[in-house]
Amino acid sequence: MLAPSAFTHTSPELLPILQDLRSREPIFHRPGEPTTMAPTYWEVGASGRRYSRQFILKHLAASPPLDALQAGWKTSDHAVVRLSADTFLFTYTLQQPQRLTRRATIWQQTPSGWQVLFHQGTIVTTDQDDVAPRQS
Repeated sequence: MLAPSAFTHTSPELLPILQDLRSREPIFHRPGEPTTMAPTYWEVGASGRRYSRQFILKHLAASPPLDALQAGWKTSDHAVVRLSADTFLFTYTLQQPQRLTRRATIWQQTPSGWQVLFHQGTIVTTDQDDVAPRQS
């Protein structure tokens, strides 16, 4: 039997958290379900640009999020790792019609519910892992 992938393995005790966080991603793409961002939230978009919480809120106010399910977005390779007692790294792959990205979101469980601390998306050109890029 093969060992679970380091990229997609979630410890059994974290499976309920994995399921909870899966229902919240992809972030910002669930109309009518606001995501709670920490006051210090920021992200690195798939473009490599950095975005502040204020920028994201302004953008969402001007252009409401699309429905990820209706847009045909699919997620896979979900995993969660505990970073501290109440903070978790949630990773997944997002397949959109025009691109494939790896996503990482840091979530914190607070007395008032989940908060997003940080998010990053990275465009990938292949679905292969642990393969060295070609030398030119």
